[in-house]
Amino acid sequence: MNNHLTPTQAVTSWIFQLTAAIILLQTLFFKFSGAEESVYIFSTLGMEPWGRIGSGVAELLASILLLVPAVAPLGAMLAMSLMAGAVVSHLFVLGIEIKGDGGLLFALALAVLVSSAVVLVIRRAQIPVLVRYLELA
Repeated sequence: MNNHLTPTQAVTSWIFQLTAAIILLQTLFFKFSGAEESVYIFSTLGMEPWGRIGSGVAELLASILLLVPAVAPLGAMLAMSLMAGAVVSHLFVLGIEIKGDGGLLFALALAVLVSSAVVLVIRRAQIPVLVRYLELA
């Protein structure tokens, strides 16, 4: 299976990789500084402070992986997992709007989820397990 992307695929992937990584990186300050919204979210979920710090570390790792083309699919999978948890938390525990943010945090989680899914689809040939399965088919 060919791991090379067309120029259009490469540009599209980079746009979505950067989108997801930038969103994840810009929220780290709030998690690591103990901003009121972050503390509120993780207190409501019963995961303060370890959930806030742990998710921040995982989001930092996902961001780094998204910025390295060879491992971008791994970063996309990690980001998707984290954002799926965030979306589910918003839908079933926190609500869409957090402390008057107009749903911004929920929208950012969705943006990272969708961006990561696009990266994963574009770069699916780079996933070793999937490559082996596709070669057998």
